[in-house]
Amino acid sequence: MKSIKLSERYHQKAKQVIPGGVNSPARAFLSVGGAPRYIKSAKGPFIKDIDGNKYIDFVMSWGPMILGHTHKNVRLAVQKALKSGASFGAPTVAEFELATLVSKIYPAMQKIRLVNSGTEAVMSAIRLARGRTGRDMILKFDGCYHGHCDSLLVAAGSGAQTLGVPNSQGVPAELAKLTLTARYNDKSDTERLFKKHGADIAAVILEPVIGNMGLIKPQDGFLEFLREITLKHGALLIFDEVMTGFRLALGGACEVYKVTPDIVTLGKIIGGGLPIGAYGGPLDIMSSVAPEGGVYQAGTLSGNPLAVAAGLAMLRTLARGRSKIYAALEEKGEFLESEMNKIIKKRGEKITISRKGSMFTIFFNETAPRDADSAKKCDTARFSKFYHAMLDRGVYMAPSQFEANFISYAHDEMCLKKTVKAFDEALKAIE
Repeated sequence: MKSIKLSERYHQKAKQVIPGGVNSPARAFLSVGGAPRYIKSAKGPFIKDIDGNKYIDFVMSWGPMILGHTHKNVRLAVQKALKSGASFGAPTVAEFELATLVSKIYPAMQKIRLVNSGTEAVMSAIRLARGRTGRDMILKFDGCYHGHCDSLLVAAGSGAQTLGVPNSQGVPAELAKLTLTARYNDKSDTERLFKKHGADIAAVILEPVIGNMGLIKPQDGFLEFLREITLKHGALLIFDEVMTGFRLALGGACEVYKVTPDIVTLGKIIGGGLPIGAYGGPLDIMSSVAPEGGVYQAGTLSGNPLAVAAGLAMLRTLARGRSKIYAALEEKGEFLESEMNKIIKKRGEKITISRKGSMFTIFFNETAPRDADSAKKCDTARFSKFYHAMLDRGVYMAPSQFEANFISYAHDEMCLKKTVKAFDEALKAIE
């Protein structure tokens, strides 16, 4: 790997005008140390930094680049849309087409409101749930991240703790107290909270497959249990599919696990990676959203024509090639998992590969985590060394032990074999 002098230099300059030098904290490399790479370009499964280093990319803009970077269909769609104008602040036919397409793919989303990000989608879904039920409390799971809206920036304490406490300065403690936190995959913990607060819980929100504490899968029956207990107590069930939507399957986790929530939230994936988001649900619930109902939400850039054009191109390509694309993604994921596990077994490493479809995390722990507490037992110091050893070998992964990585359709056999080789060499390098 070549030097990263330009990236280091620009990072020092950026710190003078941008908090921490980055516009999203995960980019700062604080979890792994060193300077973040400043990216200049991307194509297919690769990214290049300003120092001229080329990497096999498994961040994929944190998930949405299912077809790879700068896919021809998406690129041409954006270029065509730009000729007509970048923003109108008025309805377009393309917005209707995108909403119609998403609702066909996601039967749970009979009506859809386009917004500008996954965070905004979740924030709006929470407001809708409260407005619809007339209740104030929200139940989330420790380890699930739902963007930086105030209601969900809380952390769970001990297993016996009931009420959330702020996880960020600027979040009022009184607001955080309206958010309950439970252990993911723990039915009894959820039942305990419903027994005490059931009449006040507006909604349960979760990542059906966690991607923000590393990849953690729901145990058998957990999602079905959540569907049953929310129906029993009159609360809504919200699936945050910002990461899993269209990635685990065309219909996301809803399709894979055959559980129908009341509201689904989606992020930049429906814009082919451009800034956009959406939330949706049945006709009766979505009728509460203004201007039909009294739950207000608005945005000048909602349904931005460039993002909508990119999203239509992405989703139409995925829909046309559904069988081929998703079979290939599963095959690529299985190859990486299998080959890495062979190396782990041969070396006697205390490492676990957690994978669902084209999402995976390399946990520096001998067992796969089932919740946030078990994930935190990982050897983060050794992961940091491993991370930089992979970077040195041209593989760019999520810069944290507690994040998922993403495989794209563009990752070919050569990329995957190089990644496995780098994995073996990186483990040897940090012995």
